[in-house]
Amino acid sequence: FFLMRFAPGNPFSTERPLPPEVMANIEAKYGLDKPVFEQYTTYLTNVLQGDFGPSFKYLDYTVNELIAVALPVSAKVGFIAFIFTLIMGVTVGTIAALKQNTWVDYTIMSTAMLGVVMPSFVLAPALIYLFSLHWHIFPAGGWQDGSWQFLVLPVVGMSLLYVATFAR
Repeated sequence: FFLMRFAPGNPFSTERPLPPEVMANIEAKYGLDKPVFEQYTTYLTNVLQGDFGPSFKYLDYTVNELIAVALPVSAKVGFIAFIFTLIMGVTVGTIAALKQNTWVDYTIMSTAMLGVVMPSFVLAPALIYLFSLHWHIFPAGGWQDGSWQFLVLPVVGMSLLYVATFAR
C-alpha cells in the first residue's frame, strides 16, 4: 500500500495533464486527497470488511465484481491443472520406474530435469509463441466458456513444473 502511495503520480496521471479542477475532483472522489495514514486506515477497514473498492481501470465496476467474474474461471483452470498434474506426473513417474535404467527412463528423467529448471515465466511465453502465434493451434488468451481450446495452454503452463517434479 505505502509503496504505491509514495510512488510519483497517482492512478489517474496521464500523458495529457488534466485540468487541476478535474484532478482535484477525481482525487476527492477516490479519497486520494486525504493524508496517507487516513487512506491506509480506510483501505484496511474496507479490506477487512471484504470491500476492495472501485476499479481504477474499469470505472463502471468494483474490484469485488471483477473478482467475482474471474474467480470461477481461475478456480476451474487451477482445478483442471491440479488433476492434469496428478495424472501425468504419476503416470510418467511410474513409466520411468518400470523402465528403470533404459532409454525411456533416461529420456523421462532428462525431460523432467529440464521441466524442473525451466521457469514458468519462460515456459508460458514459449508455449504461447509456438502453439498460438507460430502454429495457430490454440488461442493465445481470453476465455470462452465451454471451449476446451482456451484451457490447454494455461493448464499445461501451470502443470509442467509439477508434472516434472512428480515424475522425478
